[in-house]
Amino acid sequence: MTECEPTSRPVLLFCLLALGYAVYLALGAAVFSALELPYEALLRQELRAIKLRFLRDNDCVADDRLDALLSKVMEAGNYGVSALKNASAGWNWDVASALFFASTVLSTTGYGHTVPLSDGGKAFCILYSVIGIPFTLLFLTAVVQRIMVFTTRRPVEYAQQHWALTHSRVASAHAVALAVLSLTLFFIAPAIIFSVLEEEWNFLESFYFCFISLSTIGLGDYVPGEGHNQRYRQLYKVAITVYLLLGLIAMLVVLETFCELQQLKQLRRLFYLRKEKLEEQLAILDQDQLSICSGSDHAASFRQGRAESFADTTSPVGEQPLTP
Repeated sequence: MTECEPTSRPVLLFCLLALGYAVYLALGAAVFSALELPYEALLRQELRAIKLRFLRDNDCVADDRLDALLSKVMEAGNYGVSALKNASAGWNWDVASALFFASTVLSTTGYGHTVPLSDGGKAFCILYSVIGIPFTLLFLTAVVQRIMVFTTRRPVEYAQQHWALTHSRVASAHAVALAVLSLTLFFIAPAIIFSVLEEEWNFLESFYFCFISLSTIGLGDYVPGEGHNQRYRQLYKVAITVYLLLGLIAMLVVLETFCELQQLKQLRRLFYLRKEKLEEQLAILDQDQLSICSGSDHAASFRQGRAESFADTTSPVGEQPLTP
């Protein structure tokens, strides 16, 4: 019974983890449905009323032709093209917008407000993503590794040596401080800026955009720089691209800092598989080392025995006893 306990405990904890995740997923679905379903029903009712009013005021317009026009407008909107007169000035595929799109593809944010229209563009997007996403992960990993030396490891070592504090306490306090600093620099401050630059955004919507973007969720319901009267649109798009890359690096640094905490490492070990293969490999290496050592001992003793026998047979004449 005692031999099964180390194996059954991780399995039980993993089952509890899977059950907890399923419950959390169902809870999220229930809350979102309860919050958003009434607004969707109200919006459907308003659209139906507007359509009926338009058909009543314009008798010359047939219902099926209006539906065809609305379907085409919605299809164009899905590709980032608006049919409104005041929204036709900005292009979706100028240099700045294309750079912004490429950054959202490589960072897997993918807002969805602008998508390739041509078959060649779709094929190139696939090839570009297959190569670019692993390239981006490699680049971000190398950048985060170098930043961690200056933002996490050296400050923690300095505080531990000069303030005589335990490593666990210093690392926890440093992780919290780094998270608060990143929250201020990459969420709160940009949200204030976006709420000023974007006329239709308030602070909550701006903060919502920052979180959805830097967490690479990228729903696409809020995209900056899409207003019809946006000044310096191309420069604005480039600045947003730089912000997204720097913010993503900052989020990875914070996550890596928390992952190095000893408390989280112990928590992860509860649900991970034991490294049995590594232990078996170490046992095999120990056996090989013992066999090599024993083989070398036998070889050494064999060489020593041959040397002694050879010395006995070739001893000097002066050392042999004289016979009468």
